[in-house]
Amino acid sequence: MVTQQHPWSRYVAIGDSFTEGIGDPEPTVPGGNRGWADRVAEVLGQGTEDFAYANLAVRGKLIRQIIDEQLEPALALRPDLITISAGGNDVIRPGTDPDEIAARFEYAIDRLSRDHATIVIFTGVDVGFSPVFRGLRGKVAIYNENLRIVAKKYDCVVADQWALTEIQDQRMWAPDRLHLNSLGHHEVARMVLEALNVENELEPMNPEPVPASTWRQARVEDFSWAREYLVPWVLRRVRHQSSGDFITAKRPDAGPYSVPD
Repeated sequence: MVTQQHPWSRYVAIGDSFTEGIGDPEPTVPGGNRGWADRVAEVLGQGTEDFAYANLAVRGKLIRQIIDEQLEPALALRPDLITISAGGNDVIRPGTDPDEIAARFEYAIDRLSRDHATIVIFTGVDVGFSPVFRGLRGKVAIYNENLRIVAKKYDCVVADQWALTEIQDQRMWAPDRLHLNSLGHHEVARMVLEALNVENELEPMNPEPVPASTWRQARVEDFSWAREYLVPWVLRRVRHQSSGDFITAKRPDAGPYSVPD
């Protein structure tokens, strides 16, 4: 086991489904999903006495909701390390302005900077590999550039998903094509720890190239995906509903992270 050498003792993660860990099911942990943040907390807690971790992220949340519902509870926990990934659900909505979303994000960072905690932010994934989200690539890139400006202004650590080519692979993604699976969350955890310059023993996973499929197989998969995931997503938008309605944070209080059995 690597003996950790880092300065943090209280880590709070805020955000949406990405930080909650959706796509990485683990029934033995709070909320039933593990995810990259749990994996990072596990490593940071190794050999660190009295290390505490809270995860306030809730699936489906827009950046305004994250600001309204998670920022003050996060600050109340007195963290010295904060990760925030927000705005992704806003960016994928038609007609939204990445500059406006980034302005809200800067507001969030300004508030989170109050107690001088280390803040880690995330760029969006380069979705050029995805037939479903390829059309949003330019919008994501604009949002990312805004986030880099915010990071420089507030001296944030940038976890650069855009440059994380390992997750530009369909095998890193859950069947809904929107959330990372366990392999993808593992790779993001490795990226975050590298950005924080924390030594760890998480091994890189290099999946083989995605097996080629016939045109007919691909279309069958597309129709199946649309029926199971796309149509319900569209209906929720029409009804002004969210997958996070009535969901609460899986780790609302800061405490030790226990390794799943």
